[in-house]
Amino acid sequence: MNVGFIGMGVMGQPMALRLARSGTPLVVWNRTAARSAPVHKAGAQMASHPGEVFAEADVILLMLADEHAVDAVLGRGKERFTVRVAGRTVVHMGTTSPGYSRALETEIRAAGGRYVEAPVSGSRIPAEDGTLVALLAGDVQAVDTVRPVLAPLCQETFFCGDAPNATLMKLSVNLYLIALVTGLAEAYHFADQLQVDRTLFFDVLAASPMASPVSRMKAPKLLAENFEVQAAVLDVLKNNRLIAHTARSSGVSSPLLDTCHTLFAETAEMGYGASDVMAVLRALEARTDQMVSDITFASSTR
Repeated sequence: MNVGFIGMGVMGQPMALRLARSGTPLVVWNRTAARSAPVHKAGAQMASHPGEVFAEADVILLMLADEHAVDAVLGRGKERFTVRVAGRTVVHMGTTSPGYSRALETEIRAAGGRYVEAPVSGSRIPAEDGTLVALLAGDVQAVDTVRPVLAPLCQETFFCGDAPNATLMKLSVNLYLIALVTGLAEAYHFADQLQVDRTLFFDVLAASPMASPVSRMKAPKLLAENFEVQAAVLDVLKNNRLIAHTARSSGVSSPLLDTCHTLFAETAEMGYGASDVMAVLRALEARTDQMVSDITFASSTR
């Protein structure tokens, strides 16, 4: 089985690298060709345009930023859409709205293709290590075809039923993750501002029931104020908007998510959009500075 991979971003490039190094017959494409070069060096064939990937591959994995990028690669709404997807299994691994995924499945199946929803839980390091968790939805036979393709990338896969149930599962998991990393940054900021020993704080956290792989991964980043991207602030904002829209359209309350959205929007406005999620610390620091300034000003005018 020949596999295609389109999208060499923060997650896509290490995922494609693992596939190439595992011996998977792989053809890849990315809008910026230089991003595909390490994967080509690892043994993958580089395509000159997306259509070449569909011509060469039976299963095509899409790890793209948003709905517009997916539509452009598939040629959706154009004659080439049917040419590209007919007889192929299209695996949508990015995070988009549930409604978009449902409509995309309908169109791909009508054009003679098969569709699998496969968003993954994890960031850059799990992508590099092959410890992602894949959430799968779609036709059972198509899902069974895709499972072995994803084996070099994932420590576990879960079948969620019909599309868009995998997307809904991903949004549910991401809501928790967004609240978790924001809470971690705020707790660290609180401890730091009150002159609690920061290293000891993380030692205590690591020994407590609240410890998690996320807290262990993000603790060194906070201590060193190293915001090299593992999962970007702008990606969090995108996910936040998708979750909020889904919640609103379903009549579901999401007060924690709404607060996190405001903080991450402030972080992006400060110029940290491409930085790691833990850069939300900067928004918390700015709020504290403003609070101190307001208190000082109020005291001086009494």
